[in-house]
Amino acid sequence: MKKYLFVLLASICTSTFVSAQGRGVKIGYIDMEYILQNVPDYTEAKNQLEQKALKWKQEIEIKGLELAKLEESLKTERVLLTKELIEEREEEIAFQKKELLDYQEKRFGPKGDLIIQKTVLVQPVQDQVFTAAQDIAEAKKYDFIFDKSSDLTMLFAAKRFDISDQVIRAITRASKQTQMSKKQLKEEAAKEAKQDLEDEIKENPALADRQKKLEEKKAAREKLIEERKLAAEAKKKEIEEARKKLTDERAEKKNGTIPANTSKEDLNKETSTGTKVDDSAKTEQEKVVADAKQKAADERARVLEERKKNLEEKRAKILADREAAKKEKEEKLKQDKENKNKP
Repeated sequence: MKKYLFVLLASICTSTFVSAQGRGVKIGYIDMEYILQNVPDYTEAKNQLEQKALKWKQEIEIKGLELAKLEESLKTERVLLTKELIEEREEEIAFQKKELLDYQEKRFGPKGDLIIQKTVLVQPVQDQVFTAAQDIAEAKKYDFIFDKSSDLTMLFAAKRFDISDQVIRAITRASKQTQMSKKQLKEEAAKEAKQDLEDEIKENPALADRQKKLEEKKAAREKLIEERKLAAEAKKKEIEEARKKLTDERAEKKNGTIPANTSKEDLNKETSTGTKVDDSAKTEQEKVVADAKQKAADERARVLEERKKNLEEKRAKILADREAAKKEKEEKLKQDKENKNKP
């Protein structure tokens, strides 16, 4: 049966690959046992069920000890008892043995309470896993998702295709939504988005390089903005100091604290110089703003140019892949035709 399942899987993957027109088949898998161990609701209910099972085992052990005492007592007193009493005690022991076996079957048999309650316990979690796996498959374009713990034999499964942790996060998020505030939900969503990105990077190594380049560009852009901000603040501080100095000098002149040897011509000269300094400071500030705007425009143009270049490279790669797939298909059809025409 397992062999037939493996052959069926191979044939499905092959047919899907041909019909996907160059897009590779995306396959993922889950480990149901791992998921069940990490779902809090299931773990708590499982612990309660284990406590019940332990209690049942203790009851069986107590009844077994009582039965052993009866057998030992009969063995010791057999020589002192009549045949009728011996038969009566043997019937009692046989009856209690049957009761004990029936109780064991009721609790731990193939259709016993333990199996039934385990099924009741697992079924809701299995339904949640099924729903979460479907949502993940639709969102991330998976073609197949298998269960590693099922009857299908998986000889090898790369860890990067394991979406069990994503399923656990989806189930946990659904259970927490009714208990968390909007802020907590937002923080949890951001955390899960980051984790999903890390999972995608593990699954697709090429994505890691692209993410690294984006982070480097972002860091460079933030550094440039910070440098411009610091330069603008330094220039602003310099202008404010020049204005303050000029204001102080004017206040001194107005209060008559100007030195006696200062002539009218010097006053006019200082006033003219102060006006020029003020105008120069204003012009300098406008120049800083203009430079900042120009640099921002240049940076924006550079980013747009890089983005355009990346899109063109990606488009060229897609066209090349399609052409290669088309040629491969034509070669295969030609080979099949030749093989068919051979005697």
